[in-house]
Amino acid sequence: MLDPNLIREMPDVVKDGITKKGTDPSIVDDFLEVDRKRRDLIKKIDEMRHKRRTLSEEIGSIIARGGDAEGIKESVRETGTQINELESELRNIESVYQDLLLRIPNLPYSAVPYGKDESENVVIRQEGEKKEFPFTPRSHWEIGEALDIIDFKRGVKISGARFYVLKGLGAKLERALISWMIELHIQKHGYTEIFPPFLINRASMTGTGQLPKFEEDMYHIEVDDLFLNPTAEVPVTNLYRDEILSEEELPIKYVAYTACFRREAGAAGKDTRGIIRVHQFNKVEMVRFVKAEDSYKELDELIDNAEDVLRELGLSYQIKMMCTGDLGFAAAVKYDPEVYMPYQDKYVEISSCSNFEDFQARRANIRYRTKDGKIRFVHTLNGSGLAVGRTMAAILENYQTEDGSVIIPEVLQKYMGIDKISRK
Repeated sequence: MLDPNLIREMPDVVKDGITKKGTDPSIVDDFLEVDRKRRDLIKKIDEMRHKRRTLSEEIGSIIARGGDAEGIKESVRETGTQINELESELRNIESVYQDLLLRIPNLPYSAVPYGKDESENVVIRQEGEKKEFPFTPRSHWEIGEALDIIDFKRGVKISGARFYVLKGLGAKLERALISWMIELHIQKHGYTEIFPPFLINRASMTGTGQLPKFEEDMYHIEVDDLFLNPTAEVPVTNLYRDEILSEEELPIKYVAYTACFRREAGAAGKDTRGIIRVHQFNKVEMVRFVKAEDSYKELDELIDNAEDVLRELGLSYQIKMMCTGDLGFAAAVKYDPEVYMPYQDKYVEISSCSNFEDFQARRANIRYRTKDGKIRFVHTLNGSGLAVGRTMAAILENYQTEDGSVIIPEVLQKYMGIDKISRK
């Protein structure tokens, strides 16, 4: 969340920033009005408590002199009743105050280009040569079904639309990708592996910004009030919720594999074929906790780590910077590495690398103590390294051969034990 002092002192700046993200700026006025009432109530309660203390001290003095203090005792009781009523009103105001504060998005970083939607995102650069074929390339879903490694019909039968089953070498390729990505990030990029729970409580979902705004997009288990993990960013970032780290511990770099679950609300008609946009998918996620002055240098490293996966796999990709209208609720800046998909002859998102600055840390209360004893909020960053299903789809399309088989990228061959997936 934003610093309340920033909203109070620079409301026009906040309004401008959130308007660029597509948020109605009137929420700032609503917050400021509730904030004023809240502070007035706190002041009144403090004044009434001071009055009650003064009266109580006066009672003691009167009794010590042998006087009658019943009238003052009645004033103390009346004052206590008034305090209780004001405190009840404050609790209600606090609830509204917190809800409004949690619904105000992060401000875009100054370098983020203005744009209304994804059509105005900016391609920063392209890397690698697009694969060219002496035949018409097939889609990854056609390839997967022909090789009998992806079963869409039985996935739908088991769970419904946008679910699928991996079979045989398809399941092994998914597992190989996860293992190889994790090892690459640990051994080459210096991350520590985390394997977190896949069920997440409400406080953790709020801490990273999924709640309250995006609850309808999440799978929710009502009886336990737990949410299915939407991305490893959530449990890994919340490892340090309500904790104070030491400056010497920073930066902290974690990598985690999790299954991810998303309703994909509002995504009807988008990428309905294949395994690009589904309700359950695997992902390897990188998360960093860093000092404010280092966060944009750390973001550059994070993006390079995601790119390294694509470079090692020999896949053509581009880096796209999200405009303000497609930036998302919590991010200050976001870059999407996109992989080239030959069948559609276009680049498809395969990772998102974001700097949230102190927005998540304020929500989750993640701080660190500087060497001179000051307490500050960390900056949090995360990036997919990579989305596993989309990586598999990219391999199937980019490494397909005319006879219908798929060459295994060299870096995965030791995990697979083969160099090619062929028709049976």
